[in-house]
Amino acid sequence: MAYEDLYRLSVHGVIFDDQQRVLMVRTTYGAKGWTFPGGAIDPGETIHETLTRECREELGCDVEITYLSGVYYHKPHNSQAFVFRCRIKGSDPIRFSAEHSEYQYITVCGSTAPSSAGGFRSVDANLGC
Repeated sequence: MAYEDLYRLSVHGVIFDDQQRVLMVRTTYGAKGWTFPGGAIDPGETIHETLTRECREELGCDVEITYLSGVYYHKPHNSQAFVFRCRIKGSDPIRFSAEHSEYQYITVCGSTAPSSAGGFRSVDANLGC
């Protein structure tokens, strides 16, 4: 391992609604799969600042970050992903950026997650399901 090695860092929000379901969003790029809101950490940002920014950009909403639920390796991007449990602040409707086309809330335990929801099972296990 060398100082010049390249590693990527990202953050994602496992956003719960009042019925304890988790928000999933469908991307408009790449495989157009289902994922959690979030993205790459910009230089100079903390992981909390990144998640706040990404949720505002992708959902048009502010989130309340409850806690860090885990850090997972995302092999396709050689990335360490910080995953936070969150909830949407207030009652503003979700307004997508061009990065996402639709959303759905899914049941957490005994997951009904779309099959393309990469990493869901490790998050599911981390939340005690």
